[in-house]
Amino acid sequence: MTTPDVTVTVIVYNDAARLPRAVASLRAQTHANIEIVISDDHSTDDTPAVARQLAAQDHRIHYLRLPENSGGCSAPRNRAIEIARAPYLMFLDSDDELPPRAVELLLAAHREREVDFAMGAVRRVRVDNGRRSTWMPHLVAEHRTLDGIEADPRLLFEHLSTSKMYARTFLDRHQLRFPEGIHYEDQLFSAQAYCLAKAFTIIPDPVYVWYIEPFAAAASASISNQRHKISNVRDRVHVQHLIDDFLVESGHAALREDKDYKFLKHDFRMYAGDLPYRDEEWLESFAEIMNPYLEALSPGAYARLPRSERVVLQLLRDGRLSDVRLAARGLGHGVAPRHVTSDSSGATYWGDTVPSSDPARRELDVSDLELDTRPFPTAHFRHEITELTQGPGASLTLAIRTYDPGLRLPVGPQRAALLLAPGRRRMTVPFRLDPVRPGLFEGRVRLDLAAARIPLQGFDGVRHPLLRLEQQGLAHSGLLLAPLDFPSITAPVAYRSGTAPHQVTVEPEGRTPGRLQIRWQPTGVTARVIRPAAQKLARPKVRRAMRLVSSLLK
Repeated sequence: MTTPDVTVTVIVYNDAARLPRAVASLRAQTHANIEIVISDDHSTDDTPAVARQLAAQDHRIHYLRLPENSGGCSAPRNRAIEIARAPYLMFLDSDDELPPRAVELLLAAHREREVDFAMGAVRRVRVDNGRRSTWMPHLVAEHRTLDGIEADPRLLFEHLSTSKMYARTFLDRHQLRFPEGIHYEDQLFSAQAYCLAKAFTIIPDPVYVWYIEPFAAAASASISNQRHKISNVRDRVHVQHLIDDFLVESGHAALREDKDYKFLKHDFRMYAGDLPYRDEEWLESFAEIMNPYLEALSPGAYARLPRSERVVLQLLRDGRLSDVRLAARGLGHGVAPRHVTSDSSGATYWGDTVPSSDPARRELDVSDLELDTRPFPTAHFRHEITELTQGPGASLTLAIRTYDPGLRLPVGPQRAALLLAPGRRRMTVPFRLDPVRPGLFEGRVRLDLAAARIPLQGFDGVRHPLLRLEQQGLAHSGLLLAPLDFPSITAPVAYRSGTAPHQVTVEPEGRTPGRLQIRWQPTGVTARVIRPAAQKLARPKVRRAMRLVSSLLK
C-alpha cells in the first residue's frame, strides 16, 4: 500500500446520523492521497454499522473502535495517532466537515516551508439559522509564518486543534498527545503546540467547517454549551491551571498576561452572559470555584477588558451576587447601570455606594464610560419592562422604567417610542416617560401587534423592540429589557383582512441580554401558499430570468 500524505482522524460517539457527512467531506478532498481513520469512542447507537459500511466503500477508510467509552475527545484521537501511517495529521469531529481544499492547502503550506504545523480559517455555521462567520478572523487574515507564539500571543484565542495540520515528527519529538481524562483538552493541547513549535504557518483560506448549535437541548449540547453545569465551570478552571503550570515549566511564563486576558475575555465571558439566569445557589458555587482563580490572574489582563466586563468580575469577587445579575445584563450593548455614586474626588462608581477597597474602586470606577458627556446617540440608558399585561387580541400594555444615571435627559416628561420592524417597514408606537426623580422615568405604552406591517409574503421570524428617545434633534435607540421569565402570550392575527394569517407569540428571550421577544409564524394560506411561492420567486435563477424578461419587454 502506498503511504498516504495525510491521515485525517474523525472522532465519533453516538453520531451515526452525521458521521457520513463528515466522511463524505474527506472523500471529496482535492488532495486524494489521504488516510481516513474513524475513531469510535465505543458508541452504543448505529455508529459501528455506519462506520463499517463507510469503510467498505473506500479503501482509504479504516474503522477503529475503542474497547470502552472514554467520555472525551482525547482518547479516540490518541488511539488514532498510534495507527496513523502519514507524516502529517489532522483531526475532524463527526458533526463537522472539511472544505474540499483543506488538505491540499495545508499540505502546500508545509511543503512551502518546513514548519511544525499549519493552520487556517474556521468557517462557523449556525445550525439554527444558517448564518456563516469566520472564527477569529483577525488572526487568520493573511498568509504568514511565525517563529514561535511570542510573535503573536493573540493566537492563544484560537485554541482549536481541528483547524491545524501537524507534522508527525513534531508531535513525536515532544511526545505531544491529547490529555486524557479532562474536558477542554483542546485548550491545553493547543497551548502546548503553540509554545513547543519553532515555526508554524497561517493561511487565510477556510480549512474547517464548524457547525454550532448554541441553543441545543441540554442533553445533546456540546461540552462548551453545557455551561449550566457547575462541573463544566470546574473543568474549565482546572484546564487553566494545567496551562499555567505548562507555561512556567516550558519557559513561557512571559505569556501569562496574554493567556490570562484570553481566559477573561473568552472563557469567563461565555459564562458572564448567562449569570442573570442563574439562581443564588448556582452563583454561590460559581463564585466558590471561580474567585480563587480570578485572584491569581495578572492585573494587566483585567486592565485590557472593557469596563462593563471588569465591573461584573469585581462584583463577583466581592460576593455581590445580586448585583452581578444586574451588571451582566446587556453586556456589550451599552446598557447603563441603574445607579452610580460619586466620591469627593469626582470619580463615578457602579452602584449606590462607594466601594470600600482600593481594588474595588479601581474596577468599579465607571468614569471612563462618560455617562454624562458622551454624544446623545451613543449615551447609556437602561430600559426595563416592570409589568406586562395582555389586552384584547394581539395587544399588550407595557409598564416601562428608564434609568438615566448620567442625567442626560432634561427635567420633565420625555417623548419616547417603541420601534418594531417585522419586515422592512417599521412600526413606531409613541408614548411618554414621566419623571419620578432625577435619573428615573416611568411610562406605559400599548403595543398592538395586529397593527404591525407584515410583508406581502408574510413574516417568519423573531424581533426585539427598541426604545427610542429624542433630544434636540438627536435620537437614541436602546435595548428593551424584559422580565427574565414570564408566561408566553400567543394570539392569532388575521393580517390583510384575513388573507395573511399569522400566529404571534410574546415571550422572554431566554438568554442574554433578556430582551422582550416577539415571534411571528405564518399560518393557513400564508404558510401553505404565499410563502412557498415567494421563496421560489426569490431564488437567484428566477430573479435573473425575471430581470431578463423585463428587459426584453422594454
